[in-house]
Order: sequence, then C-alpha cells, then structure tokens
Amino acid sequence: MFPAYFVIGAINAALAIALGAFGAHGLEGQISEHYLDVFETGVKYHMYGALGLMLIALMDKVAGGGKYAQIGSRLILAGMVIFSGSLYVLAVTSYSKLGMITPIGGVAMLAGWGFVIAGVVKKSGNK
Repeated sequence: MFPAYFVIGAINAALAIALGAFGAHGLEGQISEHYLDVFETGVKYHMYGALGLMLIALMDKVAGGGKYAQIGSRLILAGMVIFSGSLYVLAVTSYSKLGMITPIGGVAMLAGWGFVIAGVVKKSGNK
C-alpha cells in the first residue's frame, strides 16, 4: 500500500496546488466571490485529503495499517474526488444541483477516517 497511496497523495497535493493557483489567478473576475469561495473550499479539502493519504501511507509503512487502512484510503480518495470535484464543477458552471452530491463525498471521507481509526485501534489492541 505504501508506495501507491503515497504517490497518489503526492500527485493530488500537486494538483490541489495547481487548482488553487488557477482559482486565484484564472478565475478571479470570471466568477462571483461566492463561487471563488466554493472553489477554494474544494481546493482546501482536496489538499487535506491528499496529505491524509500520504500520512496513512507512511503509517502503513511504519506500523502496518492493514485492511482497514486500505479501505479508509480508498474511501478518502473517492470522497476527495466527489467532494472537491463537485465543488470545482459547481464553482465554474454555477450548476447548483451538483451541491446535492457534495455531501456524499464528505461522508465518504469521514467514513474513510473512521476506518483508519478503527485500524489503528485494532492494531494497538493486538500488542
């Protein structure tokens, strides 16, 4: 799990930085302040998820995260794509119905962290 999810996290961190720069420089004056804030929220949680994936990958390398960490990483990645992706598209298109799927991504990220926590608790209980 370590190399793959660390690389996926690092790629997403770079992508979040690029999208943040695009939002700050390319979208300024093109969309309303409200939608710039929406885009920025997408970037913020994209970066949180990316750094989280890298952290989980390191935890797995050092302490062995097991199956729960892998499930958690997959949920965090899926949640990040759904949550941030829907906010990016919403901000650029103003298609407000996309806001209905954004919480699905948030729930997936929360569930992912729940699995990571469960994996750590289970692992520490086996010592």
